Amino acid sequence: MVLNNTDNRMDFVTFQNTIDGKLCKTTQNRHGINPATGEPNPAVPLSTITELDEAVRAAKTAQKSWARTSITERRAITLAFADAFESYESEFVDLVIMEQGKAKFLAHDEFARGLAMIRETTELLLTEEVVAETDTMVASVRYVPIGVTCGIVPWNYPILLAMGKLVPSVWAGNAIIIKPSPDTPYCGLKIVELANKFFPPGIVQALSGGHEFGPMCTIHPGIDKIAFTGSIATGKKVMESCSKTLKRVTLELGGNDSCIVCEDVDIASVVPQVAHLALMNSGQICMDIKRLYVHADIYDEFMSALVAYIPKLKVGPGADPTSWVGPLQSKAQMDTVQTFYDDIVKNGLKVALGGSNDGIKANETLSKGYFVQPTIIDNPPDTERIVQLEPFGPIFPVLKWSGSDEAIVDRVNDTNTGLGSSVWSKDVTRAEKMARELQAGSVWVNAHFYLSAKVPFGGFKNSGIGMTWGLVGLKHWCNTQSVWLPKAKAKI
Repeated sequence: MVLNNTDNRMDFVTFQNTIDGKLCKTTQNRHGINPATGEPNPAVPLSTITELDEAVRAAKTAQKSWARTSITERRAITLAFADAFESYESEFVDLVIMEQGKAKFLAHDEFARGLAMIRETTELLLTEEVVAETDTMVASVRYVPIGVTCGIVPWNYPILLAMGKLVPSVWAGNAIIIKPSPDTPYCGLKIVELANKFFPPGIVQALSGGHEFGPMCTIHPGIDKIAFTGSIATGKKVMESCSKTLKRVTLELGGNDSCIVCEDVDIASVVPQVAHLALMNSGQICMDIKRLYVHADIYDEFMSALVAYIPKLKVGPGADPTSWVGPLQSKAQMDTVQTFYDDIVKNGLKVALGGSNDGIKANETLSKGYFVQPTIIDNPPDTERIVQLEPFGPIFPVLKWSGSDEAIVDRVNDTNTGLGSSVWSKDVTRAEKMARELQAGSVWVNAHFYLSAKVPFGGFKNSGIGMTWGLVGLKHWCNTQSVWLPKAKAKI
């Protein structure tokens, strides 16, 4: 049964924590920065261990009864939440542009993906499965809620990745505390405020804090599972902290995704697609193309077409509907990306496009924000940082390959990451064979960055632990229980 309604529209001016169904302020506040202008965004709470303890207590109390609700009731509540969320598209689009900076078309896309995450997750069902039988006993496997969970959300996709943790967790019967990124706390706080019009108090809560608040969550003994999306370096710290209390943990970490372009592609068709997939959200997506391998037979023609196409993608504020490449999210991220531009001069790298931010610095509007000129590095050595590391910005290498398909697959696999990878060829059978040999959690043929709430998502190697989304991901929000019953009384 749906608990509330949306007769009273939320404002998008004030931002507060949600604890035990109530909006709560804190003694101190902080604020994010608008990456397009460098100006401060509204105040948000600065949570401490006091707020965290209170939220954990509320979650523990509420989760027990929530776990006993029927799937029918959970679905009704969750879909009512989806309908209400859909009615706030324009507000959330403006909000994510303000805090994250992404281009308007991509903000709408993120909202749509977040909405689909809610609705499609309710189509996933965890059923009890009979797995063994003897003359006298029947054994089944069931999936039971873990308890109190915490979703640590990154700054690059504050809507989708909040929904991607919140919805599967509560659908599986858990309570969840959403901890949005200190850099982009606004969408997460409003998502949870809205959710509390439908879910029982304590089931969905949100706490905004500084960079010191995440470690409080990962070490807290009352939290049973952490789901984290972020960098490899931070992910290792999260896992180490969670080990102190043997928390369940899911990590979705950096990617450095590869893309192999074979010699038989239609260059005019593939170049725009690859350009978009490398520069979406200004390169700030773990599944953006970060390493582009183009066959030697078409390398020069492909590169010329790519260099001609990318300048058509306008650099500008996300609120401008004609912009395609928005700002980087923060000054810290811009400084990190700048080190890859510094390597151009330091290491004598060949630049096919861009390479300097002088034009942006001279622009009165763009110079106020964290904008970076899209840049292509032309066939650098595989040992260069631009190949080995994920810049998370609008700079990427194009690398030449030749020889056997097996050799390029081995070359692409020679990395400590493995989130996503794609192969592009008119010969789909050939491309599929190559894709199945790639060491990555998601592989695509003649595509990249396809996602669905129904499809598991995660990484190989240093790109993560465990899976999110899909039935496989839903099981990661559960404990697995084996049930042995006498045959005469077994009711499966």
